[in-house]
Amino acid sequence: MTSEPRPETEGEVAAAQGRALLEVMNIEAGYGMGRVLFGVSLRVRCGEVVALLGRNGAGKTTTLKTIMGLLRPTTGRVVFDGRDVSCLPSHLIARAGIGYVPQDRRIFPDLTVRENLEVGRHTGRGEPRWDVQRVCALFPALGPLVDRRGESLSGGEQQMLAIARTLMGNPTLLLLDEPSEGLAPLVVQTLAAQVLQLKEEGVTIVLSEQNVRFTTLVSDRAYVLEKGHVRHEGDVRKMAGDSSILGKFLRI
Repeated sequence: MTSEPRPETEGEVAAAQGRALLEVMNIEAGYGMGRVLFGVSLRVRCGEVVALLGRNGAGKTTTLKTIMGLLRPTTGRVVFDGRDVSCLPSHLIARAGIGYVPQDRRIFPDLTVRENLEVGRHTGRGEPRWDVQRVCALFPALGPLVDRRGESLSGGEQQMLAIARTLMGNPTLLLLDEPSEGLAPLVVQTLAAQVLQLKEEGVTIVLSEQNVRFTTLVSDRAYVLEKGHVRHEGDVRKMAGDSSILGKFLRI
């Protein structure tokens, strides 16, 4: 007797077909008169975890902010799920299905964990996949803390809350800015397992990182940025084993 094949998620099917969920095409962007990005291009397929690697000032955060609409590219395009979102404001990009977890987390310190999660709830795009019960199942440490204020949480708990709150918006694509920064090694290991679980759930992820070890645990591919330019692209594990790339562009 043969067993039935495991049902595939929509993201797995699309990834197998190579469909791009996000395409960043030759974007240039910056702050005021200062240009930070110079012709950055990248492609993310459905179901992938893709990393932006580089030292401080390489342009990783600026790239994520431009994708999210917090900065508008002066040239180039950002295409999400076949739609040009380059000129959309950030709240409409969020409604389209992109969630952003900034480097400084920005939880509401005076609100409880439950209230922080409810602030992130968005039900305007199909049936919600995420609710308080489900995000607490993904991040078990949050369950006993739902009635505690955000200011009382540890750094790792705040990072989990920031990601969980963004998931309450039901994103298809999740942008994580330096998720492992400042966390203890054991917390980083736990976070890596949770990112991989999100991937299994069909969430596509783009993360910026300096921590190569964390990146190799969770990512399929990586783009290495230096001074606003993409210098390398490919399998993150191969990059982690290339001393010339590590020495010049990364830290490990």
